[in-house]
Amino acid sequence: MSALNKAATPLDAYELRAPVDIPQSSRNLDRALSIEPPTTSGALDTDRILVKPNPVQSLYLPDGRWASELPAMWQTMALRAFEDTGALAYVGRRPLGSVGDFALISEITDFQAELDDDSALIRLRLTARMVRESDARVMARRVFSASVPVEDTETLSLVNGFNAASDQVLAQMVRWGLQQMGLRLPAS
Repeated sequence: MSALNKAATPLDAYELRAPVDIPQSSRNLDRALSIEPPTTSGALDTDRILVKPNPVQSLYLPDGRWASELPAMWQTMALRAFEDTGALAYVGRRPLGSVGDFALISEITDFQAELDDDSALIRLRLTARMVRESDARVMARRVFSASVPVEDTETLSLVNGFNAASDQVLAQMVRWGLQQMGLRLPAS
């Protein structure tokens, strides 16, 4: 019965944010980008924060969760990051009209805190594909990853580690994505 009572306890919700240091573009591409929610494994397709005490075991933080399910949260962060560059005419969840110019399709394969005694390593791995909408041709594919050490296993410390890893991957992905569409951002 105590397990059922704990299951009904509300969890603190955490939201990751898009990087704040995305460089601004001095020119605007007349391009539309639609960003699809990433696919994930069953363990990641949730609003729960994944922790791995060992390589074969998956658990969730008992006192925290994401503010929305991981795919939706990641899609929103990617939208904001691409929008914040000022480089595109349109960035959205769906293409304008019947077909947009490009679609960003991704898969998150790692997004967890790997525990080690009193510390952790946040691991993020994402495969992205830039697809030309007119003919559904994959223009480019790249794997992005980040590993961020965290000195303790407190929930807020882990969330800050997830934010740092996400910032790294999003900054790399935005530069790569804009390059695939014909624009380079200035060095940061």
